[in-house]
Amino acid sequence: MSRPVVGIIGNTSLLNDQYPIHAAGTMNTVAVAQVSGCMPLIVPSDPALVSVDELLETCDGFLFTGGRPNVHPEEYGEAETEAHGTFDRARDALALGLIRRCVDRGQPFFGVCRGFQEVNVAMGGSLYPEIRDLPGRMNHRMPPDGTIEEKFELRHDVTFTQGGVFHDVLGATKVRTNTLHGQGIKEPGARIVIDGFADDGTPEAIYVRGAAGFTLAVQWHPEWDAANDPVSRPLFQRFGAAAQVWADGKRQGLLQSA
Repeated sequence: MSRPVVGIIGNTSLLNDQYPIHAAGTMNTVAVAQVSGCMPLIVPSDPALVSVDELLETCDGFLFTGGRPNVHPEEYGEAETEAHGTFDRARDALALGLIRRCVDRGQPFFGVCRGFQEVNVAMGGSLYPEIRDLPGRMNHRMPPDGTIEEKFELRHDVTFTQGGVFHDVLGATKVRTNTLHGQGIKEPGARIVIDGFADDGTPEAIYVRGAAGFTLAVQWHPEWDAANDPVSRPLFQRFGAAAQVWADGKRQGLLQSA
């Protein structure tokens, strides 16, 4: 039997500073294939090329990845400033609507870093442009120097709600995570449950209240060393199991209608 298909929502970028590409990090595809047990499919994040309806029918689940571009503040009713950084309006146009449709259908998705922020914005929430500028907050950004291992090393704790969804998935109320983000949740969207916080009060783990499917999203990067990290592995495994349930249901529906 074929594996469930997970659409990986990546970013538009430039290869060698001149050749435009649609890309997703290798660590995302490896985590989906080797830990979630699904077939990774990198999606060109542009509604001029793919439609939400096509993606919903083609894929069994979606991974909304991190990336340098931020969600444009117009998506949550605020004006653009220099602090908001760079943008990918095509990804905004595709990802936000796709998240809403997945919530409505019960189709599973997993949000990571920018994907975490997309989930909040898609549900009506807003973002701070720069967490480190807020009183009492630490700098959550990627260290500018060092090896890739040093940039992704675990840097702060996240504490989850006792008896909450993340406690159930991870079997712990406190875990150690990496941190490589500049923005963060300002106001949570409708039905967004903040289920985990960093020690400085920054929201780090959310899900959509009352959604039928897997809707977990985290502000850190669990795709890093996902097969070996005790926090990353169960998240990707549970996401893969949800995609398998969706795929099985889709196959049964096709068989019943044949």
